[in-house]
Amino acid sequence: MSRWTPTDAAFGQARSENVQQQGPGSAILWQVRETELDWHICSRARLSRDPRFDGKFFIGVHGSGVYCRPICPAPTAKEKNCRYFATAAGAAEAGYRPCLRCRPECAPGTPAWLGTSATVARALRLIEERGLEDDGIEGLAERLGVGSRHLRRLFLRHLGAPPVAVAQTRRVHFAKKLIDETNLPMTQIAIAAGYGSVRRFNAEIAKVYHRTPTQIRTNARSSKSLPENEYMFLLRFRPPFDWKGMLALLRVAATPGVEAIDEQAYRRTISIQGKHGHVHVSLDESGLALRVRICFGEPRALFQIVERVRRIFDLNADWAVIVQTLGSDPLLAPALKAAPGLRMPGCWDGFEFAVRTLLVRVKDPETRALAGRVVQAFGRPVAGADGLTHVFPDAHALAKADLGNVGVSPDCACAVRALASAVSDGRITFEGIVDSEGFLARLRALTGMDEWTAQYISMRALGEPDAFPADRRNLPIGFENVAALKQHAECWRPWRAYAALYLACKQRGGTPATRSPVSEISKDTGEAARGAPERRKTGRAVQSSAYVTNP
Repeated sequence: MSRWTPTDAAFGQARSENVQQQGPGSAILWQVRETELDWHICSRARLSRDPRFDGKFFIGVHGSGVYCRPICPAPTAKEKNCRYFATAAGAAEAGYRPCLRCRPECAPGTPAWLGTSATVARALRLIEERGLEDDGIEGLAERLGVGSRHLRRLFLRHLGAPPVAVAQTRRVHFAKKLIDETNLPMTQIAIAAGYGSVRRFNAEIAKVYHRTPTQIRTNARSSKSLPENEYMFLLRFRPPFDWKGMLALLRVAATPGVEAIDEQAYRRTISIQGKHGHVHVSLDESGLALRVRICFGEPRALFQIVERVRRIFDLNADWAVIVQTLGSDPLLAPALKAAPGLRMPGCWDGFEFAVRTLLVRVKDPETRALAGRVVQAFGRPVAGADGLTHVFPDAHALAKADLGNVGVSPDCACAVRALASAVSDGRITFEGIVDSEGFLARLRALTGMDEWTAQYISMRALGEPDAFPADRRNLPIGFENVAALKQHAECWRPWRAYAALYLACKQRGGTPATRSPVSEISKDTGEAARGAPERRKTGRAVQSSAYVTNP
């Protein structure tokens, strides 16, 4: 995008709910830094209103002084009156306010990679986990191993806004979403969105939207009345999105009693800071969003819950960019064409997923039953619905649990207790990971897990798009060993995790939804056990044969 200089020209204002009554000759001053955006591409995307570009950039419009999503239904503005921004925070820093028609707060999340430096990507992930609120800009920079001034320069260069502005934009967008989509009192919305006081919340909303919170709610589409402590959110994504395939992948590793997955929806129990609830996720009728129903008694946890749901379903992924890298390889092209929009499934909690992965053993094809027994014995019962009976046991409970009583092998029980003790003592945490390689090295030393298991946890629990769990049992035709496959996989960076996902689909002979994942995991683990006796003698806590059906 070319550099734009400040202007004091007055522009006529269109009739819109975004426009405020202002005197004639009012002007908007702005200055946009150079970014990676190509305004020719942005212009074509804006004119087409293609939902695949939703959330990838934002449009500042001079006449109304608002910034919009590429799919905004408002009358199309002239090109000379439009400016393009890589992020909503960049548009806000330039002096634009959010559009009340297309609601930028509802746009799919910005991909964490953004074509930026690794430092910015890691910083965005920490800001997602409220790292900036806990430690401030100095603490955030220290965790990233850079100076605060350098971090600010990187954000301005790549995102067009400093870290504080990015966090503030996220906060005000979530507050707006709560105003529009829930019936929470304004005092609780202020707390849930992370504002220290109602006065600060009111001032920020008025500053950004030129309206009070009450006025915004009055003009918003009426939200359906829900029972107490229940909330409904629409989380949008960029198409295509293989919903059936995602459910099939999540069903493979579902823990009985904690998760329940059918052909239409995903349900699970949740626990945050000792409070329990459950979530229900289904595909919206529009096909462009997930409908999330949250039942939880603490409103201030809503932001964290929503972000975790986004990670489980990989809603921030940009399929167009991923397929551009992977689609040129003949090895992956057929699978990509057969199952467009397959996302990398995440997890609710890193510790829970690591324990669940440690329980995947070659000798025990009934892994789901084993995980269910662990939950029944050591998890906390809850009054759930539709097969949800327990929350997953926390680290403190598993650190002292006698897992042998429920059929867990001594080696696996030792690994689980070691991990649980480290998490309980604070020696290891699955949140705010900056150095994923160092974290995985500590995890392997602690539990004795192999490289495949560590890479699988990195892919699912840490959300690393370049993790690559590879094993000799699932080598594609034409590769003699894992080293040859890894060498070939260099051309798939930084999307090797998605490549691993599609390799697994290709070897199963179709998409995840075309065959029964549960039956396949039993068959494949049994075959692996018969074909690899030397691996059974190693005493490893985790084996890697589940890659074939559980990528």
